[in-house]
Amino acid sequence: MTTSIAEPPISGLTPQALAAQIRANIERVMSGQTQTVSTVLAAYLAGGHVLLEDNPGTGKTTLAKALAKSVSVEFHRVQFTPDLLPSDILGVSVFNPRDQNFSFHAGPIFTQVLLADEINRASPRTQSALLEAMAEGQVSIEGKTHALDDLFFVIATQNPVEFRGTYPLPEAQMDRFAVRLSLGYVSAEAEVAIVNAQEQAHPLDTLQACVTAGDVRALKQHVKNIRISDELKRYAVDLARATRGAPSVQLGAGPRASLALTRMAQALALVQGEDFVTPDHIRDMAVSVLAHRLSLDPSAKFSGLTAQQVVAELVKSVAVPS
Repeated sequence: MTTSIAEPPISGLTPQALAAQIRANIERVMSGQTQTVSTVLAAYLAGGHVLLEDNPGTGKTTLAKALAKSVSVEFHRVQFTPDLLPSDILGVSVFNPRDQNFSFHAGPIFTQVLLADEINRASPRTQSALLEAMAEGQVSIEGKTHALDDLFFVIATQNPVEFRGTYPLPEAQMDRFAVRLSLGYVSAEAEVAIVNAQEQAHPLDTLQACVTAGDVRALKQHVKNIRISDELKRYAVDLARATRGAPSVQLGAGPRASLALTRMAQALALVQGEDFVTPDHIRDMAVSVLAHRLSLDPSAKFSGLTAQQVVAELVKSVAVPS
């Protein structure tokens, strides 16, 4: 079971410089994905979880591994399949005939960074095993509660183009993710750079940690100290509340979304080297934080309307504090 070890942060570097160091290290592997890397790093420092939804081969797994290697934390990967059981993730008690007692064998969820690969291929029962862990930082197994590491972070992936043999994540599960992102395809120049970089070996093989777990804990604490005015807090709340009355929306974003949007804006400000939140930070995060929490009515889906489009229009219409 993972235990937290107090490590002093690197002296002489500001929190902004530390965050920039992590981002630059990840970008050594993730060419042409600056915006996505910044958002994932912001989610990590904000204490949220990330859902990466994109086509195969776009670098979802590589991004998760690069983050874990950059911050020198424990990393586990679980390949979700239809026959995966909750105990395969959480762990199980095994009877020891010599001692005549049961001993608990911790599952891969007891880590600091967990990659839940192709999460929508597992049954709802197995998917729900992550709910308590993502929401409360703990798991209940056989009547006992086990606390997870304070750096516990989930990056889940799913393929949006394959539906056979998959189980769509329910609204409650989607709401546990701070952001949903898509890496997309990089430019031709960046793709050539990727090919050249992997001509002899994968860049991940030589990637080294640039900060300690203690640095990350200090950064996560500093995110809470990034200044955000009452007017911008109200702006974030207004954006979330606007989704509840938007046309074609059956289920809007709840208060958890307002909290996620403000915390993500604070973390993004830190990653971008700022000491305070601006309206741009909130606008930049709005679609990634809010869209996956919406449920559209069937007629809107049939017409081709997406939740991302709904949120993008609300960002244009909701008044920005002056």
